[in-house]
Amino acid sequence: MTTTHTHYHFDHVGSFLRPQALKEARTAYADGKISLEDFKKVQQEEITKLVKNEAKVGLKAVTDGEFNRSWWHLDFLWGLNGVGTYEQEDSYKFHGTKTRTTNIELTGKIAFNPEHPFFEDFKFLQSVLPEGVEPKVTIPSPSLIPNRDGRSDRWPEFYATWEGFLDDLAAAYHETLLHFYELGARYIQLDDTTWAYLIARLLDDPENHEKYVKMCEDIVYVVNRVLEGLPEDLRVSTHICRGNFKSTYLFEGSYEPVAKYLGQLNYDTFFLEYDDARSGSFAPLPEIWNNRENVLIVLGVFTSKHPELEKESDINERLAEARTFIPLENLALSTQCGFASTEEGNQLTEDEQWAKLAHIKAIADKIWN
Repeated sequence: MTTTHTHYHFDHVGSFLRPQALKEARTAYADGKISLEDFKKVQQEEITKLVKNEAKVGLKAVTDGEFNRSWWHLDFLWGLNGVGTYEQEDSYKFHGTKTRTTNIELTGKIAFNPEHPFFEDFKFLQSVLPEGVEPKVTIPSPSLIPNRDGRSDRWPEFYATWEGFLDDLAAAYHETLLHFYELGARYIQLDDTTWAYLIARLLDDPENHEKYVKMCEDIVYVVNRVLEGLPEDLRVSTHICRGNFKSTYLFEGSYEPVAKYLGQLNYDTFFLEYDDARSGSFAPLPEIWNNRENVLIVLGVFTSKHPELEKESDINERLAEARTFIPLENLALSTQCGFASTEEGNQLTEDEQWAKLAHIKAIADKIWN
């Protein structure tokens, strides 16, 4: 684990609403009406505009908005060696809607792919950065592969032991992070919905409690293997997500059932969702922070799901409560999630998206400056 990093008290999870021009270009490409080259041109034009707006709103770490992908997770996972695509029988049931049925499956041993398309995406992001900001990489956590929805049920076809599978997964991610570092990345985020899934299972399925405890332990093992031995100046964060699709969510419940496991993860920064009552209280924060003086906890007390701006007085009250658990210097502010975990995006406009971020920046400046 790294020891010292610049702490951004105003930060963003990563994804942004797709501009209409990009949506239309993706549809036209899918329908065979434009070439891949023409589609990429539109993507790059929109990313260039995006990073300028990110810098303008005051973000010091900027992303490509995930404009090069359709899903927050699947596009990256498909790029690993040993991972393929399939259409599952049903899709994720969010509160009030459902996603597409596309998913991943194992097709061989998991391995680092030096030709992963996300590397070229990162190079382009670097090439259009405004002055005074750094690029931030967002990819899904390796926890998205083992045990989730049958994605890894083919592992015995390729591995003699479960541990061998986990070790290969960790090695593939470790090499991926190192290659991003070689390309110039110093800030990488691993997004993770598995902890929210486990919160629900640990609370509601006592008959299978030990199974879910083992899943928690496996994630800690894999993630810490990924992070072990990385360069000291590489900052790695995680976003603990409860689901984000068309302004709906998948999971709810306090962090309490998994707090001790989160406290064992050797991340530098934790983005935690706290935008409404479904996330529970701040009481688990000390166990998650685990007295690690260089670890930052980013409180997602603003919502990316709706355009209404939170009252500054309410935010100040919540932050005052959080400070009773963790020092102010180890806290930061953000929306609870990105604005578009899939290309469909949340139910607000681009202007409302930027207004939300400007609102967070203004409040954060008053607190930390």
